[in-house]
Amino acid sequence: MEFEAVIGLEIHVQLKTKSKMFSSAPVTYGEEANSQTAPLDFAFPGAMPTVNKQAIIFAIQMCHALHMEIDHELWFDRKNYFYSDLPKGFQITQYKRPLGKCGYLDIKDRKINIERLHIEEDTCKQLHFKDHTLLDFNRAGIPLLEIVSLPELHNGEEAALFVEKMRSIVTFLGISDGRMEEGSLRCDVNVSIRPVGKKEFGDKVEIKNLNSIANIQKAIDYEISRQAKVLESGKTVTQETMRFDENKKQTVPMRLKTESVDYKYFTEPNIVPIRLSDEFLKDAIESSPELAESKYQRYLELGLNEYDASQLIVSKETSDYFDEVVKDGVSIKLAANWILVDVQSVLNKRNITIKDFPIKSSELASLIKLVQEGRINNKQAREIFAKMINGGVDIKSIVTDANINEPQEIKRIVNEVLDANEQAIQDYKSGKTRVIGYIVGQVIKATEGKVDIELTKKIVIEELNNR
Repeated sequence: MEFEAVIGLEIHVQLKTKSKMFSSAPVTYGEEANSQTAPLDFAFPGAMPTVNKQAIIFAIQMCHALHMEIDHELWFDRKNYFYSDLPKGFQITQYKRPLGKCGYLDIKDRKINIERLHIEEDTCKQLHFKDHTLLDFNRAGIPLLEIVSLPELHNGEEAALFVEKMRSIVTFLGISDGRMEEGSLRCDVNVSIRPVGKKEFGDKVEIKNLNSIANIQKAIDYEISRQAKVLESGKTVTQETMRFDENKKQTVPMRLKTESVDYKYFTEPNIVPIRLSDEFLKDAIESSPELAESKYQRYLELGLNEYDASQLIVSKETSDYFDEVVKDGVSIKLAANWILVDVQSVLNKRNITIKDFPIKSSELASLIKLVQEGRINNKQAREIFAKMINGGVDIKSIVTDANINEPQEIKRIVNEVLDANEQAIQDYKSGKTRVIGYIVGQVIKATEGKVDIELTKKIVIEELNNR
């Protein structure tokens, strides 16, 4: 029997605000446990929530990027449940009135519909040991966006592409780091299968705690295969929560899903509904940074090929660096080549990101301009680049050291070359101007490339005319 998979995703995005969703505690990563907290995070009596304005702006920008209908009123609800990572006994979230609804994301020329986007607070982090569990409240209260897709994906590759595109959007908007390994972007997957042609959904399995896009694809593809084997054997799929075992490369059970939980939602009484004015929504949307898709199209219009344009938008930092390099008239293609080859080689060798790259965008632009203007050749440029990598070196002084810029010295070398190439002089006299390039090349060779090319060309023409 042939089966079709039906997959829905729930994506949680930690927002990169300075403070938490409802308290003044800072949002950080990697700090000492329980050092980035406020009374509300621990549910101390009398601590009252206040809404983080920047988190709302980020959420609006994300709704707009996902083509969603945006609610003009902000309502919060209490989601009531008891668990060790939730000291209040409830989570402040949005239930009946999410900020965004009815959106979509295009992947592989297919529109995947998104049911809702709502804002909520994160729970604290649990650290499990053999005989005890520790709680770190640094994460408690960090602003979260939960984005729920409709069950319209059909395999692991599509799900991976969906999450990758979502990660691209949040990082280019600058609202989140999108780092799955650090938990700033988390994904839960619901997977069921059904015979091809059947409309009713099968029994779904939830896969939680997936920490990379590669593991999302592997976990889904394995789970589809596992469920197919269960149904082919005449059994039924058990509704349960699974996790992905990276060592075994398979999903393993965590707990059964015997019944749906009633969270007893009700409107949060300590936060009155907030009216979002048209002006506030407009300002939030218009202040959104340029997304990867827009940059890609712009790069194509500037003359880059599809491969170079796609490589430049792999990360926001790389595309921003490129934009800074080319803003003052540097050749688009030269800049792309330097960044994707020379710069990327250094990044790979040192295992760093472009944020830690030692050459500023303005410095690389100056170097490329020297090549572009013919003042140095490619060999010289790469020698200078190698020196600049070590930092603290003035590019102007390097170029001066690298080149023979004294006109009289260049003139002397040009005449030595001309004396050894009588035929070239005769060819020039007969109108064959291509010999100019040949003579310049011979001067470059004689000086091991340490000569100002434009100045050399000018002197070569003058000396040929004087012969």
